[in-house]
Amino acid sequence: MSWIELAAAVLSALGVWLTALRQPWCWPIGLVSVLVYALVFVDAKLYSDALLQGAFAVMIVYGWTRWLRHLDDGGRVRIANLVVPDAALHLALGVVGALALGYAMQRWTDASLPWLDAALAAFSLVAQWWQARRHVAAWLLWIVVDVIYVGIYVYKELLITAVLYAGFLVLAALGLRAWRKAAAGTEAA
Repeated sequence: MSWIELAAAVLSALGVWLTALRQPWCWPIGLVSVLVYALVFVDAKLYSDALLQGAFAVMIVYGWTRWLRHLDDGGRVRIANLVVPDAALHLALGVVGALALGYAMQRWTDASLPWLDAALAAFSLVAQWWQARRHVAAWLLWIVVDVIYVGIYVYKELLITAVLYAGFLVLAALGLRAWRKAAAGTEAA
């Protein structure tokens, strides 16, 4: 399945790069990439990651429609503030989701790394929610999640995906810088 993994990786990288640039085209490209990656993760028995791709597909449609309603004059999405109580609630929901999914994967499947995979899936959903809601903090959470994913994918010998997630770290750092700059410009205006 390495050619399918490569295609998914290229599409994913393009989608994240466009997200860092605040371009709405990131969403349809991301949608195709998550559908292809679902196949890769089922084959690797990373079932939480496979389920995550389905959840991402739903959130991508939501994010795409939301971003299209919040574009600036240059066609880029406007950044929105994330308040501390909302961030705390979302992170708490991530913990609950991680525990519930980890338990289910441990108990009822032959999933590889069920608890860690479930935790990363849950917090990836939080990061994706923040991305759809246009919050700079999404990039910080993506950095944490992606560091751990690199290790998992090396361990599972999904080397193309491991390299992709290392690239995501670079893109997340660039996205964080660009979104912070855009947010600062929004506050100044």
